[in-house]
Amino acid sequence: MNLWVPDFVREKRFGNWLRDARDWAISRNRYWGTPIPLWVSDDFEEVVCIGSVGELEELSGVKITDLHRESVDQVTIPSRCGKGVLRRISEVFDCWFESGSMPYAQVHYPFENRKEFEDAFPADFIAEGIDQTRGWFYTLLVLSTALFGKPPFKNVIVNGLVLASDGQKMSKRKKNYPDPVNIVNSYGADALRLYLINSPVVRAENLRFKEEGVRDVLKDVFLPWYNAYRFLIQNVVILQLKEEGKEFLYNENTVKENNNIMDKWILSFTQSLIQFFRAEMAAYRLYTVVPRLVKFVDILTNWYVRMNRRRLKGENGTDDCIMALETLFSVLFSMCRLMAPYTPFITELMYQNLKTLIDPTSVQEKNTDSIHYLMLPQVREDLIDKNIESAVSRMQSVIELGRVIRDRKTIPVKYPLKEVVVIHHDPEVLEDIRSLEKYILEELNVRQVTLSTDKDKYGIRLRAEPDHMVLGKRLKGAFKSVMAAIKELTSEQLEEFQKTGTIVVEEHELHEEDLRLMYTFDQAVGGSAHFEAHSDSQVLVLLDVTPDQSMVDEGVAREVINRIQKLRKKRNLVPTDEITVYYQAHPEGDYLDTVIKEHTDFIFATIKADLKAYPLPPSTEVLIQEKTQLKGSELEISLAKGASHHRIEPACAYVILNICVNDKEQDGMVLLENPKGDNKLDFSKLLNAISCIFGLENSKLAVFSGKRGY
Repeated sequence: MNLWVPDFVREKRFGNWLRDARDWAISRNRYWGTPIPLWVSDDFEEVVCIGSVGELEELSGVKITDLHRESVDQVTIPSRCGKGVLRRISEVFDCWFESGSMPYAQVHYPFENRKEFEDAFPADFIAEGIDQTRGWFYTLLVLSTALFGKPPFKNVIVNGLVLASDGQKMSKRKKNYPDPVNIVNSYGADALRLYLINSPVVRAENLRFKEEGVRDVLKDVFLPWYNAYRFLIQNVVILQLKEEGKEFLYNENTVKENNNIMDKWILSFTQSLIQFFRAEMAAYRLYTVVPRLVKFVDILTNWYVRMNRRRLKGENGTDDCIMALETLFSVLFSMCRLMAPYTPFITELMYQNLKTLIDPTSVQEKNTDSIHYLMLPQVREDLIDKNIESAVSRMQSVIELGRVIRDRKTIPVKYPLKEVVVIHHDPEVLEDIRSLEKYILEELNVRQVTLSTDKDKYGIRLRAEPDHMVLGKRLKGAFKSVMAAIKELTSEQLEEFQKTGTIVVEEHELHEEDLRLMYTFDQAVGGSAHFEAHSDSQVLVLLDVTPDQSMVDEGVAREVINRIQKLRKKRNLVPTDEITVYYQAHPEGDYLDTVIKEHTDFIFATIKADLKAYPLPPSTEVLIQEKTQLKGSELEISLAKGASHHRIEPACAYVILNICVNDKEQDGMVLLENPKGDNKLDFSKLLNAISCIFGLENSKLAVFSGKRGY
């Protein structure tokens, strides 16, 4: 049985056409066309069907060099029945007969290439528009069935039609479509390709072409994807600058075992995607593959890269940085190989840079000049861990639900909140969420995550509101009684409706689009008033939406950070550019000025640049300057070139050391106590600590403070 993609075309559209198919009149009264090879007597009693050029030459005695009508119409054949001469009939073949003959005609079968044809017939797949149901698909099948008793193809890929934005056919006369050359010049060929193959067209449905759709592909897919690639390259360069003599070369055979759960998750997710890709493409289901690839770009950029930025920047140490960079490299490289058939240009651009970071000893392909010479990646099933994928998916649900609540209450993520409560009936699900708690704390910017299986403890109840427009139009006179019954539905009934998607009310079956579910809190349960709830029918999230003053202050400090980072971006600065940030809040001493001063260390730790109050030193080279309004004050920010390199001193006693061994010097700092003031070092303990830290256990130390010796 041959496969039709999408399968509904086979049973519905094509099946219906075959069921009612009329006789096919294969002749046409045209001048241009393939002459029908029938020679007949004047009374049509004698008919000869010619099967080859050789046969025509033998019967006519004429050398045949041209099969067009103007040449063969002059050729006659002597009658075998004494009826004079036989002449070719005037009709030509329907052009669809020629199209249907394509598999044989293109190789001149059966006169030549017999073995080549038989080895390649039937074709692995054919592809055409849905309008060919009664055309090429049909004529191919008719002729092949008549000649060989089987279809001429194993798979049929059917696409829909690309229409103008108004739903009409594209017309040169009406000029109801944008110039394709302008589209390619403005957004690139890859964006146009991805827009078309990620549209209803690949599901044999029609597409109303809109230029905005191509632009959105560029904005929502290519830019985030390219930024992830650029972020990788940027941080590899920074790593190699920071760690002199250290070269980043990826070799999947020598990658160390990674215990970071987010690395394990994205590697597993990538391998699951490759597995899905290979299975679906083998079945020619382009319409399931491309949406998954596009979604993966979002998963990679908005989840993995976003949640591992600090690791990728090396803030958790060199070893962890290398692990994160190797993970991101592996995923991006696999992504490029999967996307190469659909977006050939951007993947080639990325590949030419990525391949310089691959260890040459690990390369197995003979020709690596282009990504289009590489084979698709094989599935590494040892990296697939469905449990981790499931756990991260649940964590993502919690974060997304929390973000919805923040949006609903217009509380930006910059402003910290006290608590998020996650409620689920299954303790194993809650344990999965607990294992990823630190990411929830960070992404939702909350102080505490509470897990519970008991929603009654928080007085949670479901209630339903009918969609008045939809139900009113459908139920007419029965609407009032149904609406009253909807308001009486219990929380338990609505929970069941959440699971099944249907509920019967007053003998009317209602669906998800008919009702809007909302969570309410039982006022009898104390402490629930400051929570806001949201659910995706699997997990219920409660968010404490009442920030205290310290949290509000931190939120304002984050607003200042946001303004500084936007200025950096506006000036096209990169993380390695050393700057000093100067600020001035008017009026001085007001709320904003106080918050910045109290959160100077917090702001510095985030922006990784010195933060100083005005005035600017006279010799300062200002890169960019901007005034903005924030919390009723005027905030002026200047980014100046170069760092002031001031030292951040510990909040306890310490000494600065300069160790000289065999004319080689080394600097360092040793704390004389911990920040609490405990575990103080005396002179002898200090010497022991220096010996241990600098590896001088077998050496005699001479200690000086200035010129004074001890």
